[in-house]
Amino acid sequence: MAYEIPTEGTIPFLDITIPIHWDNHAILMFAIWFVVVPASVMFLRFGKIAPRLYGIPRGTPKWAWPELCWTVHKWSLYAAIGLALAGAAFAMLLSGGFSGTLHAWFGIGTLTLGALQIVSSWFRGSHGGRKAPAADPDNRATWGGDHFDMTAQRWWFEAWHKTSGYFALFLAGGAVGTGLAQHWMPLIAGALALVVVGGLIAAVVLQGLGHKHDTYQSVYGYHPENPFNKRRYAKMIEAEGEKP
Repeated sequence: MAYEIPTEGTIPFLDITIPIHWDNHAILMFAIWFVVVPASVMFLRFGKIAPRLYGIPRGTPKWAWPELCWTVHKWSLYAAIGLALAGAAFAMLLSGGFSGTLHAWFGIGTLTLGALQIVSSWFRGSHGGRKAPAADPDNRATWGGDHFDMTAQRWWFEAWHKTSGYFALFLAGGAVGTGLAQHWMPLIAGALALVVVGGLIAAVVLQGLGHKHDTYQSVYGYHPENPFNKRRYAKMIEAEGEKP
């Protein structure tokens, strides 16, 4: 049996019935998941500075380059997830709750992974490094931090954060596709095609031009004494030694 999309809904605590403009819901969710979120991901992926000996200069403000790409990524995602949760809650409130449609399931999956992105960021650990405010630039013993030392906590945070982020975008694509099947909007369909094709071309070009840099070395530099660099160099030497 086909799901009938309600055209009006009641706000329970006000006992007011209002028309539901699903176009607005679709535009909001599309703008969040296929404009704001991909832009913040691309900005961070390709906006990092090329590695220097000691990485990002000490004392760089959060709203100045090259710290800016992390600041924009963080706060744009906070805003995006907050708006997405509010938009979904309002839609469910007016339509009488969870519909159980394929679109609803894709939407809930997307929102869940999106919310977990925010929660996971609270467990990323400390930063550390030469540029840390509490560090003595001349005393490496004061540079410790979860990211600088690449502790297990930081390693698994990155494994989850990056992987689940791409899965969230995959589910968002399913939500848009199934949403269009219920409520066709040529403008959204065309914009989706443009974003996918444009994003692919932009990523290939930026990657080919060498704008993708290793996060650790971009932040902390390629100095061979940096803990994670030492571990990676040791693995490279070990691998070279194992070659026949």
